[in-house]
This record gives sequence, structure tokens and C-alpha cells, in this order.
Amino acid sequence: MKVIYIWLVRLISALNFFRRSKVHSVIYLMSFGNNLKFILALADKLPDNQRLVVFYRPDVEVEATQLAAYGIKVIPFRDNLHFVFTGIPLIMTARLIFCDNYYAFLGGLLHPRHAKIVQLWHANGAIKRFGWGDPTTSQRSKEDQRRFQRVYDQFDDYVVASDAMGNVFQDSYRVPRSRMQLLGYPRSDRFFSAKWQVGARARIDRLAPGLAKHRVILYAPTYRDSMTFELTPELKEALVADPNAVVVVKLHPLLQKYEQRLSQSTTHQVRFYPQLSTTDLLMVTETLITDYSSIAFDYSLLPHAHSLLFYMSDLEEYQQNPGIQPHFLKWLPSAPLKTPAELRTAIVADRQTDFTKFNRHWNTYNDGHATQRVVEYYCRYLEK
Repeated sequence: MKVIYIWLVRLISALNFFRRSKVHSVIYLMSFGNNLKFILALADKLPDNQRLVVFYRPDVEVEATQLAAYGIKVIPFRDNLHFVFTGIPLIMTARLIFCDNYYAFLGGLLHPRHAKIVQLWHANGAIKRFGWGDPTTSQRSKEDQRRFQRVYDQFDDYVVASDAMGNVFQDSYRVPRSRMQLLGYPRSDRFFSAKWQVGARARIDRLAPGLAKHRVILYAPTYRDSMTFELTPELKEALVADPNAVVVVKLHPLLQKYEQRLSQSTTHQVRFYPQLSTTDLLMVTETLITDYSSIAFDYSLLPHAHSLLFYMSDLEEYQQNPGIQPHFLKWLPSAPLKTPAELRTAIVADRQTDFTKFNRHWNTYNDGHATQRVVEYYCRYLEK
């Protein structure tokens, strides 16, 4: 079915390749709802002869509805025949196509003439491997591998915030270094914004009254391929080692069913706030505990960030599948903790983390003005 779908995309895009549309469009493909400020800024600065259309996955319907309230055209899409026959012709009119993820249909798309396809990744940095860096990729069929590479090759630009992330894309997608645009990560601007910080604190005060009065330890692990999570007695005991702290557990969206189940056993010290985003919770977090999640790259930008702990109890296994970025031990701001006992000791010690080298490595161009730079850069392209 995947092969047939890709060939249909190729056929429909080829039929539309030579058609000229009077109204060119800018397309944004959205599967993560964390970049709305950039989308709104882009819509505001587009030349008069351009219109913005957002194709969105069903999982981000709430965010798409917010965009629609601002007058932006939003269209839900799945990888199906309806999208092939209605969405692909519209995409073929585009001067710019922004993507926040890997989209399989790009492997069949005949690259629109005079268009630029831009990867605006959904995370600021990467600890775990993906693309060709993922060990399972080499185990896939040759046809699968060719299909993956066709998608990677479609991107004319990769917007990144550091040479480090540029290297990740270059190696993971086997694409030229010249495609990396060192402009910064638009979503990071919020962490420099006093207005956003005040708003996040207001949401926390409304939905989690009194939380900000405590030392907040946020435990936010990434998901596993097994799609399971267990808060073992040993881990829970370590997390609550500071009796004066409140531990907030925030799981990956794909593991929300476990969060809902665990929230039924909420205590005065271990809490769950499904109505609050992870990003909002960072505003009151004194200690962030994660493992391989990109949230670490966000937290390190906040002025109040105190300590960042990496609890990697399955490090050896994870290094094999899905794999860890090369030399990660050299740039982690604190050494990995592998046992609940080590985690407990670190929580009690509460030592401040020095983020200087970490931010210099991963957040080089994140200064609060990334959205402006990216919007101006691509609007100049539209004016050519």
C-alpha cells in the first residue's frame, strides 16, 4: 500500500507540475502544535500575493482551530486518497513548504518548480539517533531505504540553531552541509519572552494553585518503543527524596494513558497535571529529570533553570536501540545517573548545573529573535 500511495503522489504531482496558478501559496505541514507563534508571525509578514495554508494532522486539531481563529486556512490531512487528489495539487502551487517532521508522501512528490521545501524540526536538539543513525534503518529493505532517502533529499533547507544540530541532520539524513541554515529555533523564543513567562505562571497558578511555592522537581522521560511506563517503588522513593519538594510527573503524549492511570494515586508529593503542558511546567521547575528527551535543550535556556539530571537506567540498551548521538557524554551538562540510588543522591545534593558549554553547543543561535530571522529570511525569498 505504501508503494501505491507514493506512486499516486508522484502521478498527481506530475500532472500539476506544469500548471501555473495565479495565486501562489505557502504551505505549513503541522504534526506538532508547538510552533504557533512562528506560523502567526509568518502569516503576518507574507507578501500580498501569497496565502498561507496549514495542513495539520488530527492530533493537533486544537492548535489548528486556534490558527483558524486568526483567519489562517487550515486543512486536516492523513496519508490517504483524499489528500492525494485534493492536497497535492494545492501543495504544487507553493513557493515555500515548511515541514515540522518527516512526511512520507514527500518521497513521491515531484518537487514543485520555483519552490523551496524547508525542514523546521519539532525539537531543538537531539540525544537519540534517527534517520540513518537509527540502527533499525540498516535492517529495512533496500526499497524502504531508498524511500527514506528520497524524503530526506527533498528538503532544500534545514533550519537549525547550532552547528551541532546541523551535523545531526547531515549525518542522519545524508544531506549536504550547505543545506543547513543557522537561523535559530523559532519555538525557543518563548523562553526569552517576559510576556510568555508571565502567561505560563498565570496558567500554573490557575490550574495548579500553590505549586510555585515549592521546590518543583519535574520528571519528564521520553517514550520507549515498547510504549510502556512504570513508576517503580525504587524510582518513586528516589524522586521524593527531598521531603520539601513536589514531584510532577509528565509523560510523553504517546504515554498519556499511563499518566491518567497513575494520576489516580496522586499524593501530596507526587502529582500529575494533564491540563498543563510540559513547556508551561518548566517555568516553575527547579530540577528537571529526564533521559533522552529534547526538553533538556529547552529547559537550559530558562533564566531560573537550576539543575538538570539525566536518569538513564537503560543507557547501555538504549545506546544499541535506537542509539545515542556520538560524543554525547562530552556535551551533557551532568553525568548520566543509572540507578535510583544515584538519582536520590543527586536530588538531595541539589547542585546547580552549569549550562554554559551545553548552550554554546546546542543553543548557539537561540537568542529570542529566531522567529524574526527565519520569517525575514524566507519572506525575502518570496520576493525574488
